[in-house]
Amino acid sequence: MELHQLAYVVAVAEEANFTRAAERLHVAQPGVSAQVRRLERELGQPLFDRSGRTVRLTGVGAAVLPHARAALAAVEAVRETVSEHDGLVRGQVAMGMVTSAGPVALPEFLAGFAEHYPGVEITLAEANSDVMAEALREGRLDVAVIGLADGVPAGLATQVLLDEELVAVTGPGDDFVRRADVTLADLAGRSLICLPKGTGVRGVLDRAFAAAGLRPRVTIEASDPNVLAQLAMRDLGVALVPESLARYYAAELHRLPLRPSLRGQLALAWRATGPAGPAARALIQFARTTLDGASSSAEGAR
Repeated sequence: MELHQLAYVVAVAEEANFTRAAERLHVAQPGVSAQVRRLERELGQPLFDRSGRTVRLTGVGAAVLPHARAALAAVEAVRETVSEHDGLVRGQVAMGMVTSAGPVALPEFLAGFAEHYPGVEITLAEANSDVMAEALREGRLDVAVIGLADGVPAGLATQVLLDEELVAVTGPGDDFVRRADVTLADLAGRSLICLPKGTGVRGVLDRAFAAAGLRPRVTIEASDPNVLAQLAMRDLGVALVPESLARYYAAELHRLPLRPSLRGQLALAWRATGPAGPAARALIQFARTTLDGASSSAEGAR
């Protein structure tokens, strides 16, 4: 068993295609296919189902994948540890962030980290909070900024960056403009505009409705909190957004506190067992110091 074979397995699993995996690794596709088959013969089990239009992991392949990732991460950690003892932190780290996480000054953070650690290459991905929590657990991300819906996700450690109230907002033509606040029962019969499932804010709202024995009628979902506000401005429904966003659009929207109040949290998250190498540890420590106490902004927290 060779390390490059494990790298090929991981790439094919993530790309669901041998050709795209080869392009990503900058090697010839026949070589990737041949090495994966050689590994399968050595193991005595197929790792991939090649019968469909896309390549899928077999049951054995799915069981092998996390071990392959761990082996590759361990080798990278060895390289990074040697660099650390030489006085230089080097390597690659992967960071994730929820879409439109405005309270986090991302450009300033990335520029500051690059200045302190020029030998470290950062990759950045955006996705919903639930997707990134799973990516952290699987080792595909080292650190991520996620929304919290129901405490700390299993297998992760977190540091809260932002904690703010969630409110309802409406346009000028909505009947709710004559009200000072609303309850979940008031919202249950209305067309709601929300972030999609898998986001922290949506998780908080869904749990609150369920606890009250109510079912929200979500008619419009959008991934960008600003779009939620703009849809509400046009009287397309009641949008549920962070307080910071409602303040930013105060001239165009009517703000309605929820009774009882609900809060959303934005947090820095990483694997509870810790990152694999010094470069990832440096990124987490720098993020904890730099992003702690991030101020509210017009974008709101996912």
